[in-house]
Amino acid sequence: MATAETFENLKNLQEILVQKYDLEKKVSDAPKQLSNQEELLSKTRKEFIEQKNAYDLISDKVSRLKVELDEAVRSREEGEKGVANSTTHREYEALEKQISEAKDKEDDVRRELQKEEKELLALDERLKITEESINFSEQELRTSRESIDNEIAGYNERLSQLREEEDKITPNLKQETLFKFQRIIQRNSEGIVAVRNGVCTGCHMILPANFANEVREAENNGDKDILFCPYCSRILYYEEVSEDQQEDYFDIGVAGSLAGFDEDFDDEDETEDDDERDGGLGEYDSSDSDDDDSDSADSDEESEEDIEEDEE
Repeated sequence: MATAETFENLKNLQEILVQKYDLEKKVSDAPKQLSNQEELLSKTRKEFIEQKNAYDLISDKVSRLKVELDEAVRSREEGEKGVANSTTHREYEALEKQISEAKDKEDDVRRELQKEEKELLALDERLKITEESINFSEQELRTSRESIDNEIAGYNERLSQLREEEDKITPNLKQETLFKFQRIIQRNSEGIVAVRNGVCTGCHMILPANFANEVREAENNGDKDILFCPYCSRILYYEEVSEDQQEDYFDIGVAGSLAGFDEDFDDEDETEDDDERDGGLGEYDSSDSDDDDSDSADSDEESEEDIEEDEE
């Protein structure tokens, strides 16, 4: 099969797979949206159970205190009746003691009972509030589940359509190519990209020139194997680039600044060379000047000698 047709199939398949994997993830993640609600509901139920246990304990204590109170009241009343019928001083003192102890016990039990009944009433109110919260959370959770179930049903319906479209394309591709392509899409959501000006548009890495030419030849000849980017592993196809698009890859301004830098560097070298040459000439001129002065002095001496000879 021609490579151009293969690339076209891969591009179409890419659109399908991107949607497919996205929907599959949504189907997988959808139940997780309920986790917070379920966790809150579970926590509220646990709180309700703890409150109910505390309520039952205090309720039992209140029942015992009521029994103790009734016994104390009965003991006090019996003592009061016995005092009226007592015949001896000893019997009277015993009954007075019974009445006093019963009254103290009655007062103590009554105070404690009032305290526990107050706590029991507060717990009862909290239980009602917690129970209402549980009912509300359960209703909200049911609504959310119904909504998510409807969403998942819609996702699955679309997935079924995408799988049908996928099945029409995959038989036309090599299994090895298909397997690699699917793995790439799962990681990057883009499995086939163009090569422009020798650059992979997937990872924006510059490809070796020979390799980029192989990609171009595979596109033109249609009889070579599919090539993968050596850097990002995406499938590559060649794409011609217009002059306007080339500016995106090569900035002339940057190149110009580098060229100017080279010229400045060359100018500095030439200046240094000129300075060295000037320094050398300066030393040479100085030595020549000294030689000229010496020659001038010798010439003056010879002239004086000639004059003296003429006078003699």
